[in-house]
Amino acid sequence: MEVVKLRDEYIKLGQALKAAGVVETGSDAKEVIAKGAVTVNGEVDLRRGRKLYGGDIVVFHGEEIKIED
Repeated sequence: MEVVKLRDEYIKLGQALKAAGVVETGSDAKEVIAKGAVTVNGEVDLRRGRKLYGGDIVVFHGEEIKIED
């Protein structure tokens, strides 16, 4: 499980995927999110700008990313 520490109140979904190292660029993040390959707290989310807060869990290709305060 990858852990992404928040520097602010929240992080956007696309930024979290990049910070965790599961995608290389913002355009890669946009593509996988648009394809429905990413879940947030167990539900598919198609919004790259989705705000993530401490405790949220993102899953992409079986890789879990935990967002921590």
